[in-house]
Amino acid sequence: MYKRIIYMGLGIACLSLTFTSCKSPAALQRTANTTTPDTYNGSQDSTNTGTIAWREYFKDPNLRTLIDTALGNNQELNIVLQEIAIAKSEVRERKGEYLPFVGLRAGAGLEKVGRYTSQGASDANTDIRPGEEFPEPLGDFLVAAEIDWEVDIWHKLRNAKKAAVTRYLSSIEGRNFMVTNLIAEIANSYYELLALDNELAIIKQNIGIQSNALEIVKLQKAAAKVNELAVKKFEAEVFHTKSLQFEIQQEVVQTENKINFLLGRYPQHIERDHQGFEYLVPETVHLGLPSQLLANRPDIKEAELDLVAAKLDVKVAKARFYPSLGISAGIGFQSFNAKYLLETPESLLYSLVGDLTAPLINRNAIKAVYYGASAKQLQAVYNYEQTILNAYVEVANQLAKIDNLEKSYDLRSKEVDALTASIDISNRLFKSARADYMEVLLTQRDALEAKVELIETKQKQMSAVVNVYRALGGGWN
Repeated sequence: MYKRIIYMGLGIACLSLTFTSCKSPAALQRTANTTTPDTYNGSQDSTNTGTIAWREYFKDPNLRTLIDTALGNNQELNIVLQEIAIAKSEVRERKGEYLPFVGLRAGAGLEKVGRYTSQGASDANTDIRPGEEFPEPLGDFLVAAEIDWEVDIWHKLRNAKKAAVTRYLSSIEGRNFMVTNLIAEIANSYYELLALDNELAIIKQNIGIQSNALEIVKLQKAAAKVNELAVKKFEAEVFHTKSLQFEIQQEVVQTENKINFLLGRYPQHIERDHQGFEYLVPETVHLGLPSQLLANRPDIKEAELDLVAAKLDVKVAKARFYPSLGISAGIGFQSFNAKYLLETPESLLYSLVGDLTAPLINRNAIKAVYYGASAKQLQAVYNYEQTILNAYVEVANQLAKIDNLEKSYDLRSKEVDALTASIDISNRLFKSARADYMEVLLTQRDALEAKVELIETKQKQMSAVVNVYRALGGGWN
């Protein structure tokens, strides 16, 4: 096994024969366009809310506690952490491929050949030493070290390692993007829960108002001022509002369970204080410059690293068209008897072989890999550009949403004030027989709907502030 001849001459001949076949086919290349608009709304302020830590951005202590719990227990986030560990292991694997492989080999065997064979006749007529024939059967004992090494002439293995490192870094950015989204999802669900609590309080308050109105109508009927139809209409309105109460309660349960799921725990009460929700003032948001998205958004950095890795994959695939140089060597001891195993130089063996090979005939598989890597590189370019565009659009949308919701909230507040006042007016007019019961009912229903819509608008305001923070790349740092 270890009696080898160095075939470098044959390898050089192979190189001369195949040199013309080593040229790689051309592939379509494209540079990513990372140009963004100069500003969002003409402001040159470079202060960026996305760089603020989430503990400073979210003031509610109950919300902070929920986010803290989620960052430690969320199962999906923990799955991603294991993907990062897998990517790190791939880096070690790729690094080991361009280093020499060193192994130890030990073996023992016994062989009996026929005397009337070429080897048997030769052994019978050959003395190991004067007067000492080959033993029969013949033993074989071996201890050796073996080395195999592919010399990375074209940086094929090094580029594969760099691609693995880049994907490892990309997986970290993917984890950061998940953290950003997880924080935003918890904050949105928390504000939704506060809004539902306030809606429930409004409905309960309205049930009291409608119940009082029902009692008044019953007294009016007893005084023959209204008929039974008015009483039934008021009763139906009370039943309708009470049914809304249970619908909201179900939404509260589902929202609590959604938050608990994100926190990686079974359903339980979510600690919160819904008092003063309608008076919450959204955080002032500084958008900074669009170009800052490239550094702040983890998904953009992830797409950029994926593009770098894809380019390295193209280089690796291209290098497969070129000759590869492999070196194999071995050194050790081998003898037919264990007592002679360490005697030198008689039992010493060594070998050195260099192989230079290049693809000659069947190159279709290599071409397919190369074209596939080139297509994936183009795909990564488009994905990078799309991610940048999507980030800008998200910020622009949330900016417009914050502005429009602020105006909407102001108008809805005035609507609620007007309808709340109209309830007292309609009740007084009804008592004095200057308004019928339908006007009272419609006024109460309109006031309820307006108050609920006001709370929903506030919840959308808070969600817009959360979402613009996420869009700017906040939360992971």
